[in-house]
Amino acid sequence: MIDVARLLPKLLNATGTNPEMAEIAAKIAWTRAAGDGLRRHAIPFRLFRKTLVVSVADLIWQKQMQSMSPELISRINKLLGREVVEDIEFRIDPTTVEQVRASSQTRRGSQDKAREPVPDELISAASEIADEDLRERFIRAAENCIARREARKNT
Repeated sequence: MIDVARLLPKLLNATGTNPEMAEIAAKIAWTRAAGDGLRRHAIPFRLFRKTLVVSVADLIWQKQMQSMSPELISRINKLLGREVVEDIEFRIDPTTVEQVRASSQTRRGSQDKAREPVPDELISAASEIADEDLRERFIRAAENCIARREARKNT
């Protein structure tokens, strides 16, 4: 599987100064830089000039995220391979945050229902993989393979 984050610098180089591509790349880099814990509480909204505007639920999240801003900017620009983001503005917008959370939970719920359980043999084989990240990727790949096979049977 290709990691989209590795392609971001190449996409930016290929598109030159295209502001739409820079915005899309910055939003993708944000999701990687923020990680799972922050991703649900801080939603990238727009890249205006070199300021990434991010929606947060309340004042507490805004203050917390502002203190993390320099580290997040560094991570984003490292992922992008150049300085695309100079500043992050955290705007309080609980409606946007809640809408994204709700749609994310809906998608996750429908995906979970559609998936077949991973056979015990695969879980057993995965337990032999020492690297936790690699083990999780192996199991997800097996789940995807099973889901595709079941989808082909049903069509």
